[in-house]
Amino acid sequence: MSRTKNQWLQQAFQIKGSVFFAIYKRVIWAGVFGLIISVLYYLKVPVSEPIFGGVVPSIVLGLLLVFRTNTAYERYWEGRKLWGSIVNDSRNLAWQIWVMIGEVEPEDRANKIAALRLVEAFSVACKLSLKSEPVNRELAELMSESQYLQLQTSNIPPLQIVSWIGDYLQQQYKRGSDILHYSNLVLMQTILNSKIDCLGGCERILRTPLPLAYTIHLKQLLLIYCFLLPFQIVHELGWGTSPIVALISFTLFGIEEIGLEIENPFGDDPNDLPLDTICATIKGNIEDFIRDNSFKENI
Repeated sequence: MSRTKNQWLQQAFQIKGSVFFAIYKRVIWAGVFGLIISVLYYLKVPVSEPIFGGVVPSIVLGLLLVFRTNTAYERYWEGRKLWGSIVNDSRNLAWQIWVMIGEVEPEDRANKIAALRLVEAFSVACKLSLKSEPVNRELAELMSESQYLQLQTSNIPPLQIVSWIGDYLQQQYKRGSDILHYSNLVLMQTILNSKIDCLGGCERILRTPLPLAYTIHLKQLLLIYCFLLPFQIVHELGWGTSPIVALISFTLFGIEEIGLEIENPFGDDPNDLPLDTICATIKGNIEDFIRDNSFKENI
């Protein structure tokens, strides 16, 4: 229980991974503006205007913020589910290739391992594509030199890798049903199609941001609300106006920034999906599968 309590307190005061550095300047300006209104009120300048509270009702702004955050989180969670499917499909396809494809010639084992490495390469290529990063040496260790050079000129590297895996499966099927049965070929092609669908789903999230007009309008309402707030509360709070305005603006700007942070879950920010870790998991699973099965068959 104490460990959970300590973790809660650590996270409550944690700066790394939060949106603090993204919004603190706006919060400071809001607090300074609240202080200016307090000074003017102290000097008897008629700045207290409670009627401003009805200009942007807090419930309307709250609903807009909730909708913004929920929409962004749906995109984040859908991206996580798609990558979960990529993990499962990679494991299933690796198992199907290893178990369902027969070995007759001496080079069949090496070709099979090369195909499994391409399954690993697909996830890495998806990660690089979604991050708009070029093909790099992370992929070179998972394929032949000629494939790596060809991949560097490909418009969509993940699809090129899927094409190579599909070609390998077709070649094995053409060698006869004792190598690869038709029903197993269909099953593996279905898994490949699922991986392509997952890539398409991730690209849809990446290339379909929230409507610009909605984003602009929400930011405008936030600014109007934070600008009018000191005029509403200065009569009741006096010198307490500045910290209260800063606290409320910290809450509102923070919620809006969180939605912005998770809207595109495929970047390198602390709040984005851990694609490097997911790809490492896929590679580790398949490499363990190759090593363990090769060891058992050599006993």
